[in-house]
Amino acid sequence: MTQASTSPRVVIAEDEAIIRLDLKELLEEEGYDVVGETGRGDEAIDLVRDLVPDLVILDVKMPGLDGLSAARQITSERLAAVLILTAFSQRDLVEQARDAGALAYLVKPFQKSDLMPAIEVALARHTELTSLERHVEDLEERLESRKLIDRAKGRLMDEQGYDEHAAWRFIQTQAMSNRVKIGEIARRIIDGELSP
Repeated sequence: MTQASTSPRVVIAEDEAIIRLDLKELLEEEGYDVVGETGRGDEAIDLVRDLVPDLVILDVKMPGLDGLSAARQITSERLAAVLILTAFSQRDLVEQARDAGALAYLVKPFQKSDLMPAIEVALARHTELTSLERHVEDLEERLESRKLIDRAKGRLMDEQGYDEHAAWRFIQTQAMSNRVKIGEIARRIIDGELSP
């Protein structure tokens, strides 16, 4: 296991240096690894891309690019979990943060007892979303493979006179002997690169 898996990596983007320092100290006391910090939203995106943290804490109001725009960019690329930090708690701002992909929201001034649960929620929700996304991609890939296999079986049945079982057996045997996925053999049959 790497250090990153035992100690969550964090980037802090907060334009007030005192708050940024307080956050860093709080996080390090709790065992988090603060790998980058900035006071600008545009720099936050670059830091997140370069340092690949688990979490980014973004203040809403920053020069360069505001925290909500930075959050949108970071979450659209699925780079890290996002926690929004702000001095404002207006409902529309909370909704904007949610719509920007923030997984947690914290109003300044905050206590350590508020910060840690917000971070844990953001990290857990990000893990769940990432896992769900991978599962969906896997299902889509399996469905696409299934479609290819069905088309290849159909081609073998039409052109070679195989019944469905024999067509499946041919595809399966070719995949094993060529040491490739069944979907790849199906694609080769459809493309005319492989036939009995």
